[in-house]
Order: sequence, then structure tokens, then C-alpha cells
Amino acid sequence: MLNISSLEHDLNTKTQTTHLLKAAEKHVLFTANRPDVVMASGEGMWLHDTEGKTYLDFIGGWAVTALGHSPAVLQQALAKQAATLVHASPGFYNKPQIEFSELLTSISDMDKVFFTSTGAEANESAIKLARKHGALHLNGAYEIITLTNSFHGRSLAMMSATGKPHWKELFAPKVDGFIHVPINDIDACFAAVTNNTCAIMLELVQGEGGVHEVSEAYLYGIRKICDMYGIVLIIDEVQTGLGRTGKLFAYQHYGIKPDIMTLGKGIGGGFPLSAMLTTNKYDLFQPGDQGGTYTGQPLAMAAGLAVVQELVERDLAANADRQGSYLIETLNELSHTFPITKVRGKGLLIAFDLPEAMAPSLAALCMSKGLLINASSSSTIRLMPPLIVEQSHIHQMLNLLKESLQQLTMNVG
Repeated sequence: MLNISSLEHDLNTKTQTTHLLKAAEKHVLFTANRPDVVMASGEGMWLHDTEGKTYLDFIGGWAVTALGHSPAVLQQALAKQAATLVHASPGFYNKPQIEFSELLTSISDMDKVFFTSTGAEANESAIKLARKHGALHLNGAYEIITLTNSFHGRSLAMMSATGKPHWKELFAPKVDGFIHVPINDIDACFAAVTNNTCAIMLELVQGEGGVHEVSEAYLYGIRKICDMYGIVLIIDEVQTGLGRTGKLFAYQHYGIKPDIMTLGKGIGGGFPLSAMLTTNKYDLFQPGDQGGTYTGQPLAMAAGLAVVQELVERDLAANADRQGSYLIETLNELSHTFPITKVRGKGLLIAFDLPEAMAPSLAALCMSKGLLINASSSSTIRLMPPLIVEQSHIHQMLNLLKESLQQLTMNVG
């Protein structure tokens, strides 16, 4: 029997989506090739669009929604703080800022924290602090050594720090003072150090760059170079921090400690928030050196405090380690049947390669089946699910991935 009510509902939702997409095309500045989908709501591992379609989310807002979508603890923290104090001024302390600072420094073995809103801002703060150290203690040294294929953000300075080859000429001229060297090549890094070097900055797992990890020997060598020359070691944990790699911080896998560490993405569980942490030795800024309207903003501080407390109390870093190991194991098994190669990653930051630039097509096909994955390049798929993921979600993901791979390889064949 024809369900008129259901047909009317479907027509209304499609009309609404069409209207929204036309409005987006007219009013939203074009910066990305987005699919014709408008996301409307989410909970846990799932997203829902305006037409009622559900998606299993293995992108996690680019490793942002660490607790899943719309977690209760974040809702409650935002509502409570919004009713108390949304914003005062960065010229004053506020209670959640102090409490959050205490928590972050205690779990990270760092001493001081500066809060910002984006990963790029946190990394800018780290660069400024390293250059302050260079000005005070290294005869004005200002150059930062970073790695090829790295990603540190989208401000002009952080685009200059980033080692993406195709960004080299974009928005030229670049900000001066960044030297790029290959990952895991300690000789190249050593050779790049000059009297102008004030810091070495790196991701321990290059997320945007395709999930490539630095080796333990390489990182020990970097730490040794920094100690030898008195230069700053900056570890960018914007993507890897707060449980993503199976420990609270990726540097804890290696047994070394950074001088400066940056955090972002998962720190706010979806609320815009980032942080730069350092030790007492590098507490060098003077009033006016660094700041920002939203640094330490009460609403953001309450959000971050609630999210990080939940991450720690539920030991979601351990869950990331368990589920990540299981996911890598099952992907390796899948590689016996499908053209998946070089399965790699740490915790729940995982990637694999595909032949023939198939990654965008696979991501699109998976999305049509209700699975969100990221094509980080033409031949690489990246997976960054929320840290609350369970084996049942992994099984659902694998079934949809297998269906898509089978269909795609059949079409290619």
C-alpha cells in the first residue's frame, strides 16, 4: 500500500536539502569540493543529513570528535558555562581556565599552557616562543627546521612551515625562516642546523601527510641535536595528542620529552580549541608578546576541561590502542583479497594505500553506502574514528568497505 505520508516527508526533506545547497552555493565562499549533502545532527559514531540518511563516521571531523558526536559531557559543560560566563577578557583569569591548565600540565609533564582556538594558532605560538628563545639565548637565531610532507596549519606562516610540495608557490611570497628536510633522515637534519637555527618542529605521525611515523632512532637523534645546540624541540600533537595514537600524547611512545608541544582537534571534542604547552625554562614571553581575544575564553575552557577529563577517566587512549590494533589486523587480512597495501598507523590514526589513484572514488562510494572515510591523497585512505569506537563499529565499517572495494575493483576490471 502506498504510504502518502512517507512520500510527502521524503519530498519535503529533499526540497529542504535542495534549497540549502542552492543557498550554500550562493553565499558560502568556495574553498572545497563538497558533496551535495547537508549534515544535520549526530550522536556517538553516527552523522545524519537533512534527508535522514545515516553515516558511520570514520573521519571524526578530522580527528576532532574524540568523544563522538554531541557527547553528553560536552553538552552539559557548555550549557552550564554559557549560563555562568561566556566571555570576559583575556586580561583576566577565569575559573575553568585555571582548572583546565592544572589538568593539562599534570597529565602532560609540562609546566605552562597558552590557549588558542585552532591548531595553526597553537603552532604560531610555538614558533613565536622558539624565536623569542633564539633572540634571547642564540644571538637572534630564528630559523625553524621542519619536515617535508608535514602539515602545521593554514596561516601564512604555518603554510610556510608545512612541507607540502604543492604549497610551495601558493600565496607567495612565503614567510622566511623555515627549512624543510626529509623525514627519518637524521643526517639531513644535522646538516640543516646553522647558527640561525632556533628550533626543530615535527609531527611524530604525519597525519595529513599520509600517516607516516618518525622512527625512534630518528627522534632520539633530533633530541640529541636540540640538546647539543641549545635549540628548541617542538612536537606538533595537534592531530596525535590526547589519546589518538594509543597514549595520551604520541611523544610518550618514544621516552623523550619535547620543549614545546601543541594540541588541537580532539582537545575540545568539536568546540574550537587548541593549546601550546611548554616547560618553565621556556616561560619567556613578556606582556604584549603574545595574546588574542579568545585565549583562555571561559566557554572554551569549560568545554576542554570536560572533554579531557572524560578522555582520561574513561582511558580512551587505551581503547584507541586496542581498537586500532584490531583495525590494522583486519585491514591486513583484507589486503589478501583486495588491492590494499602498506597498512600503517598508531592507535586510531591509520592509513592504507590503493593503486591507480582509487582513493577519492573509494571514499565517494563508501559515502554513498553510509560510511565516511578520508582520501588524504589520490592513493591513500586515512581513518580517524572517534576514540569511543568499538569492535561492532569496526565490523560495520569493514563490511561497507568490502562492498565498496568489490564494486570499485569490478568496475576498474
